[in-house]
Amino acid sequence: MEYRVDFTWDEEASVWIAQSDDIPGLVLEGGSLDALFERVRFAAPELIELNKTPKVNSFYFNVERREKVFA
Repeated sequence: MEYRVDFTWDEEASVWIAQSDDIPGLVLEGGSLDALFERVRFAAPELIELNKTPKVNSFYFNVERREKVFA
């Protein structure tokens, strides 16, 4: 089973947000992408077990950062 986790930058709050449609309850935020990856690495397997979903074979991380460009 592959689980997708999306990481997006919230410019207004200046934080990264991790969330997943595949892992109910996974919504985390962090000031750095590296720190957030680490938090997801520990939280995701615990939530998968609590939700009684199939064991993890792999994670798919999708990272997006959009910034406004002023001309």
